[in-house]
Amino acid sequence: MALLVQKFGGTSLGSIERIKAVAQRIKSSKEKGDDLVVVVSAMGHQTDELTRLASEITVDPPHREMDMLLSTGEQVSISLLTMALNELGTPAISLTGTQAGIITESAHGRARILEIRTERIKNLLDQGQTIVIAGFQGTTLGIGGIAEITTLGRGGSDTSAVALAASLEAATCEIYTDVPGVLTTDPRIVKNAKLMKSISCDEMLELASLGAAVLHPRAVEIARNFGVTLVVKSSWDNLDGTTLTSNKKPDFSQGGIEHRSPVDGLELLENQAVVALSNIPDRPGIAAELFESLSEGGVNVDLIIQATHQIDSNDITFTIAENELHNALTQCEKLINTIGGDISFQKDLTKLSIYGAGIMGRPGIASSLFQILSDSGINIRLIATSEVKVSCVIDAELGKKALRNVGEIFKLTDKQITLNPTIKNNNEPEVRGIALDKDQIQISVKNVPDKPGTASTICSTLAEKNISLDTIVQSERKHKDKTKDISFTLKKNDRSDAKYALKELIGNWKGSKLEEGESIVRISAVGSGMPFTKGTAGKIFRALANQKINIEMIATSEIRTTCIISEKYGEKALNEIHSCFKLGKNES
Repeated sequence: MALLVQKFGGTSLGSIERIKAVAQRIKSSKEKGDDLVVVVSAMGHQTDELTRLASEITVDPPHREMDMLLSTGEQVSISLLTMALNELGTPAISLTGTQAGIITESAHGRARILEIRTERIKNLLDQGQTIVIAGFQGTTLGIGGIAEITTLGRGGSDTSAVALAASLEAATCEIYTDVPGVLTTDPRIVKNAKLMKSISCDEMLELASLGAAVLHPRAVEIARNFGVTLVVKSSWDNLDGTTLTSNKKPDFSQGGIEHRSPVDGLELLENQAVVALSNIPDRPGIAAELFESLSEGGVNVDLIIQATHQIDSNDITFTIAENELHNALTQCEKLINTIGGDISFQKDLTKLSIYGAGIMGRPGIASSLFQILSDSGINIRLIATSEVKVSCVIDAELGKKALRNVGEIFKLTDKQITLNPTIKNNNEPEVRGIALDKDQIQISVKNVPDKPGTASTICSTLAEKNISLDTIVQSERKHKDKTKDISFTLKKNDRSDAKYALKELIGNWKGSKLEEGESIVRISAVGSGMPFTKGTAGKIFRALANQKINIEMIATSEIRTTCIISEKYGEKALNEIHSCFKLGKNES
């Protein structure tokens, strides 16, 4: 007999008929001998309807009162579903988030879960009850110890379910939704998108942060951090769905469920080199030619950075192991002799990386990393970011100092710090899925000082406004006054706040200015097999070149390659890259 946590979303509970169907599914699971905790969302679009009602009264409702209002939606669902289960002869009881012991921080509308007091749930399970719990909500002890209802914000019911599974050490957490599982890409755009049988939590975090709406990143974070086996499947059939995997073991000793430090590891990779191609033509196909040539030459490229173009020319920078430098330069010289441009390189570098779930979703983490490096007098040569990792390339002679200081600021133990890590090849696919993020804008800060602290200052200024940067690219090319440009992408609804904050900042830097790019989308390929596969980036760039799509920016991490392109080519690019890696039905 196993303990299962099952979560059903609003679409699955959109009518009385659907509630009865869900009850029948739960009864069938119970009859197999499993103990069940069921988490539910509000019926259909009830949360939207409650929000609309509030908007008819006020344009600025108090956050506390919105929590009081919105939490009623899930209470309707738990009551009706529990009635349906009892009608089928399955003993069941409903609990609100408060009654279930879900304790949160006191942030109305966006609370994070601190702990779950599971005594009542366990006692009810011992009595043979199926427990139906309201997702999306919890409780906090307010002034004088008085309980206050809180809601968890977007993706709250998924978050509730996975947090309960972690706290109860459930065998599996099953998320039932209106799609068959996690697909290789958006099926509304790519008609032959295929269901994945499995995906790692790190890969899913990348895809979720890029707009894949099957699971909210917060839920995936908890699954990753506590080793929860998470399965996403359809409410309408009995197929297996997609299993999310994590190698972590449950550990509540480091803090609350969602208040753990998002940084759980630090790495230093030595003997690195940077190769920079500057003043090369800015046209489709150049990046493809470069990285195809490197792949044919047997060069394994790590980080790739392409900043915004300068008139009709561009710069591309990449990192490699020092022992591959001669081979890489040979391949680059062949290309430069054909297309023009300049080559430079730098040895004696090291790559410092922090990693952990949801790093980029917490604006202060990257800025803290950049700040400690600045305070240590360490200049950052390159920056690479992803949802699970932030890497900085720095001078080798300062590597050990950086390792020590960064480890201290994030309170990491010796077990969490690795020198020259080796990654085990588990023969995972080089690309698991492709995501298209249309909710992005591009901003460049031109002519910023090339000195320690610049990136930190920009990131911390935006972090104070709770603005997360997505792709961060520091240009290779210096202006005549020895300044550089830093470009980044961020959510569209953060545009005005970001521009306001940065305008105030750059007033302190003579000659600096803000420049907003054209309408863009961010297209990314994600796969755990990338570090072990030569030529992945070249394939992506070639797929875009075949469609005559120019690349505005490039940024990579170990398991993700991202290209910023013109908005008008987004869907065409998604189809082409998806096909390039044979991810569709009947293509593999």
